[in-house]
Amino acid sequence: MLEEKIEACWNDRNLLESAEYQTAIRSVIELLDKGKIRVAEPEGDIWKVNQWVKKAVVLYFPIQKMQTIEVGPFEFHDKMALKKNYAEQGVRVVPHAIARYGAFLEPGVIMMPSYVNIGAWVGSGTMIDTWATVGSCGQIGKNVHLSGGVGIGGVLEPLQATPTIIEDNCFIGSRSIVVEGVRVRKEAVLGANVVLTKSTHIIDVSGSSPVTYKGEVPERSVVIPGTYEKDFPAGKFNVSCALIIGKRKESTDKKTSLNDALRDHSVAV
Repeated sequence: MLEEKIEACWNDRNLLESAEYQTAIRSVIELLDKGKIRVAEPEGDIWKVNQWVKKAVVLYFPIQKMQTIEVGPFEFHDKMALKKNYAEQGVRVVPHAIARYGAFLEPGVIMMPSYVNIGAWVGSGTMIDTWATVGSCGQIGKNVHLSGGVGIGGVLEPLQATPTIIEDNCFIGSRSIVVEGVRVRKEAVLGANVVLTKSTHIIDVSGSSPVTYKGEVPERSVVIPGTYEKDFPAGKFNVSCALIIGKRKESTDKKTSLNDALRDHSVAV
């Protein structure tokens, strides 16, 4: 089995010299590229992380040789090939958008000049806007909008347990950053410049008293950047956080629901 061979290689890097184990690693990357397997996948309300698949991505780098890749007048020098056959896959790719081999894009994805790294999975109907990046193994749902300059963090360096996850029908505002395996749940809206890490305080201020979350944005939350006061040895200082200021309405018309949320809460995107 592929999983057994990957685990064996992970525990004994000498096996990377073996053609048999190299073939196993490359088989996993091909399956990722075709969407046959995923680094992480939803199982009901939770996400199952396939650690062995993530390990295969890490092991792929040392067995690959550097090569020159020429695309028209452009030249690259790297270990990874680029994705190909976009027309066959039903994906729109605007120059200078780049996705690495080993990333999967469902039919209907639109890539403006942007970047998708190996191991990532991007759902149908998603727009990856100009200069947005989806890091290694990032999981992006269906009908998501990643606005200009958004950064979705990868999980290979350092190797972390959970990839960054943006679920279906989310809107991520310009220059927002989501890293360290943070999960943004379905239909959430992040305003411009929201930064989320595992330690970021995500404070719901829409009720009579604040409720703090870490590592996860609840479904349909409307989020903007904020600060809170914290005591340090040198005095009190303001620390960045994210503020949940309301909820997006439940609606079968996701576009109308989004527009209402942005207008009702005056969210900059």
